[in-house]
Amino acid sequence: MSLSRKSIRARRSFLLKVVFLAIAVAAFLALFKWLTYDRDRVTTDNAFVTGNIIPVMADATGVVAAVNAEETQLVKKGDVLVRLDAQRARAVLGQAEAELGRAVRAVGALFANRQQACQKLASRTATRERTRHDLTRYRAAAPSGAASRQLLQNTEDQLAAQEADWRETRAELQAFDARIINATRVSHPDIEWAKARFNDAYVETLRQNIRAPATGYVAKRRVQVGFRVKPGDQIMNIVPLDHLWIEANLWENRLESIRPGQKAEIIVDLYGSKRTYHGVVEGVVPGSGSVFATLPPDNATGNFIRIVQRIPVRIAIDPEELKKQPLRPGLSTITTIDVNSTPASPNDSIVKTATSEYTTEVFDKDLAEARARADAVIKNNLLGAPDAAESCVLAEK
Repeated sequence: MSLSRKSIRARRSFLLKVVFLAIAVAAFLALFKWLTYDRDRVTTDNAFVTGNIIPVMADATGVVAAVNAEETQLVKKGDVLVRLDAQRARAVLGQAEAELGRAVRAVGALFANRQQACQKLASRTATRERTRHDLTRYRAAAPSGAASRQLLQNTEDQLAAQEADWRETRAELQAFDARIINATRVSHPDIEWAKARFNDAYVETLRQNIRAPATGYVAKRRVQVGFRVKPGDQIMNIVPLDHLWIEANLWENRLESIRPGQKAEIIVDLYGSKRTYHGVVEGVVPGSGSVFATLPPDNATGNFIRIVQRIPVRIAIDPEELKKQPLRPGLSTITTIDVNSTPASPNDSIVKTATSEYTTEVFDKDLAEARARADAVIKNNLLGAPDAAESCVLAEK
């Protein structure tokens, strides 16, 4: 049955009304959503999960003898990740230990020689004083003939020789004093120099075991057994997954209302819209990404093309949500920041460095252990005479 022209017009009019009504409803809903939600929010899909990627580097020279950690494994702070062949390091340590012992013995002999020179000076001082007294008596007895002129002359010559011997001994003692001034048997510069070399060799031996500076998961292992490494070579990476944040790269024309302390909602592509993370804006990076590039732009040269820049914004993620639904650095997100409240200055920052990966104590005990070992070597090679008995006053003429 064919429709009349009037029915067709009525149907067309009805459909147009439906379309216009749908458009009006959609526009109203969009306007309502913008007024109640979007107006106070900035959303970007140029946002990614990031975190601290800690490089593990060699601090000693050696051949890799064992690899104790593999990718995806969780390692604790202080765990030995790679062990180097320490035979050469131990040989150098033995040589340094011998040099330290020899230095201690040499300094001990120096103090003993100084004490010997001190006693010699005391003996020659006593001999000189006795001759002086004899000469005084002979001079008093010479006028009466009780002492011959020859005896007087011989005594004067003897005193002159003793005076020369005394000055020689005193110069010898002064030479010893110049070598041990303000020093003891354990704090002599020769011992300190040998001790420093021993400490360096001992730390080098300890660093043959490459330890984890922080707790995290191993990634990008770069060494194999047999590799020869040297200080500065990167061994692997450690990624702590309990402290991650979002780096949202916002257009510069949408950055005006961004302030530290504002709330944020994050949807990670890994879980989709079924999981929403909550975060807080911690700070705005002081510069666009282009100025930190390896080859930053120079707009004063050549043709200029105006390009809207992006500024990274750091957003902390709730750590409790991270525990329940783990994330990985590099994951893509859709991040929305609530800019309704702007209590802070854009130059403020609420970033904290209180988590464990910002400090490490695994190397703190190395030097203390080396010093304790060096003190034991010094004690084993030290002479028993105390320094307090080595005082010796240089008498003047």
